[in-house]
Amino acid sequence: MRKTRIMIVLGFLGAILAGAFLLMLPVSSPSHTWMKPMDALFTACSAVCITGLSVIDVSRDLSHTGQCVLLALVQLGCLGIMTLGTFFLVLVGRRLSLSSEFSLMNAYGVSGVHGWRALVLWVVISLLAVELLGMWALHELIPSCTWFRAYFYAVMAFCNAGFSPDPGSLAVFQGRPFVLVVMGTLVIVGGLGFIVGYNICTIRFWRRNLVKRGRLTLHSRVVLRWSFLFLLGMFAFVLAMEWNAGLEPFSLAEKGAIAFFQSVSPRSCGFTVLPVHEMHPATRFVTGVLMFIGAAPGGAGGGIKVTTLAVFVTTLFAICRGRRDTVMFKRTVSEAVVREAIVIVMVFAAIIALGMTILLVSDGGGEGGIPFEHLLFETLSAVSTTGLSCGNTTASLSTVGRIVIMVCMFCGRLGALAVVLLIGGQEECGTIRYPREELVVG
Repeated sequence: MRKTRIMIVLGFLGAILAGAFLLMLPVSSPSHTWMKPMDALFTACSAVCITGLSVIDVSRDLSHTGQCVLLALVQLGCLGIMTLGTFFLVLVGRRLSLSSEFSLMNAYGVSGVHGWRALVLWVVISLLAVELLGMWALHELIPSCTWFRAYFYAVMAFCNAGFSPDPGSLAVFQGRPFVLVVMGTLVIVGGLGFIVGYNICTIRFWRRNLVKRGRLTLHSRVVLRWSFLFLLGMFAFVLAMEWNAGLEPFSLAEKGAIAFFQSVSPRSCGFTVLPVHEMHPATRFVTGVLMFIGAAPGGAGGGIKVTTLAVFVTTLFAICRGRRDTVMFKRTVSEAVVREAIVIVMVFAAIIALGMTILLVSDGGGEGGIPFEHLLFETLSAVSTTGLSCGNTTASLSTVGRIVIMVCMFCGRLGALAVVLLIGGQEECGTIRYPREELVVG
């Protein structure tokens, strides 16, 4: 298992380096000049990690070829090196090792390995189908929009990447509510995760027999309920805080569409309709909290994942009530899952704290330093692979600051638990038990 994890890490690093080299080539630039190595490396890392933070202007600094390279890197990062490789193995009729099968199914939240070929095929085919449907819808809704531009937006929305071929992210669509609704829907579908979609599509609603009909799994129910609550809560919060501020110049329909998209965007999208630095401080704070939470496992989003927060919060309530088990929807969550949730939350917080500390030393403080709030927002955005940024923070970072953000994006893409397992190595099977003794805490 450790060898498999190392191969996954090396695969992502290889994709980043190859993408950086392609972006550096003169053919990727409209002016046919070489891109700076650090700019190319940062852009490639952000694309493979499906983050969306950028130190360049995609519409100005990348040619049509360069944008195609960016699209390929985002698609590769969304599917994952292992899943994409498995798909090609399926096409040529080969089989993975047993350890690789378990790694693949664990990545998508499935406990068994039965039907993994159908799952991988469904992942790739559904991804392409949703992106093509989104491309068609955007092409019809946006006047004089080319098919490539519509596909670019559809891919970036579904993959939760956030790179925009237009300056100002999605500010150009402030007066087009239907476009924002389509984009927001693509973000939601991509963030829910392939397992949830697979579960919903495989339920036979027309059958009376409950066994043959199938059911929503605990994973799907937790993801759908908590995602809906976060979406509804953020929608109401944005309307309340920005109604007489950022949303004031717009009509009622436009306000609703913008608030809807701004409630979706913090779930690891990277697009924004209203400039982040112009939002109310409370809106930015809640946006940062939602970035930390992220989307669902097996999807395109990042963060600690909504299921992790659900287990973490439910466990806290169970402890406060004196209960031994973590129960959700009349199902007991295993102790191993509870421990993983606690580890993920703590490790993500530690990565953010460490990255923020280094950024404060390298880019904060002094007259020309970046404000504390902007650096914290940038670190949260990188670790959660969201891609939102306060103003021009990303482009203003020093070389050390950009390296820190790249490391944060990479760790966020792998996931906190994967980082811990990679560093910690194989699990020890302890045979020695030590005597217990009480320790005062709190």
